[in-house]
Amino acid sequence: MMAQFGKIQVSFDDRLLKGNERQILFTLESELMRFYTNTNWDNEFEDISIPLSIHIVFEGVASKGAVQTVLAQVLFTSGSDQRYYDSGVQFIYNNAGSIYFDPVLFDPLASFFAFYGYLISASEIDTYIPLGGTSHFEEARNIALRGNASDYSRGWKARLNLCDNLSENFGLRKAKFSYYYAMELLQNGKPERSIEELNNMVMGLDEAYERYPRERYTLYFLNNHAKVLADKLSLLGQEEILHALKDLDSDNEALYDSALVTISR
Repeated sequence: MMAQFGKIQVSFDDRLLKGNERQILFTLESELMRFYTNTNWDNEFEDISIPLSIHIVFEGVASKGAVQTVLAQVLFTSGSDQRYYDSGVQFIYNNAGSIYFDPVLFDPLASFFAFYGYLISASEIDTYIPLGGTSHFEEARNIALRGNASDYSRGWKARLNLCDNLSENFGLRKAKFSYYYAMELLQNGKPERSIEELNNMVMGLDEAYERYPRERYTLYFLNNHAKVLADKLSLLGQEEILHALKDLDSDNEALYDSALVTISR
């Protein structure tokens, strides 16, 4: 299989750009769609279709020596698990017409979008194979290291930290795999195996909380799946897992309490 981006949506907020600066928008949308669709992100995962939404807020154009650079903020979202907001984007204005990523040579525009391509692919692959996205996290980290050492280092230290935080949160990575595998097993009529994986999910979440108490992306995962978890665990009669989730996810305590009430009836 080859990790592949499927449906891609690109949107802009260009209110801070001057009239002559908006020419960047003429080709950027189609270039980004081409870039994510045609780039070979992986040689193993070819039948994964990753949805991707990119929203770019342009802050303006600034001069850096003889070169003009675009300053922007970007929001990436993919499915229900991944949401990344980057407030420190900087890329060369004159190169905005085409995006080609070279893994050896750093380019402010292509390397930025490739970084998130690998980061999002890594987290997606983790849902299919336990810790399967490790090599993609490493690719993203290498890009961040080159960016941080470049003349266009704005935001790259934060991206390096983001990559390290996600890749080293092994508990969350394992929990996400177990959640999706549990849902698949349940759909295939294997409730006992599904319960085993849901217990593994809780173990992964416990591991994540021991190292990163109330970490943003762990909470984001739980918040997006709390309703499904409560419904499925209620049907399966799994009071112990529901109580564990109540302890881990106080933001959705009411959902788990409702599921427990349903079981007790």
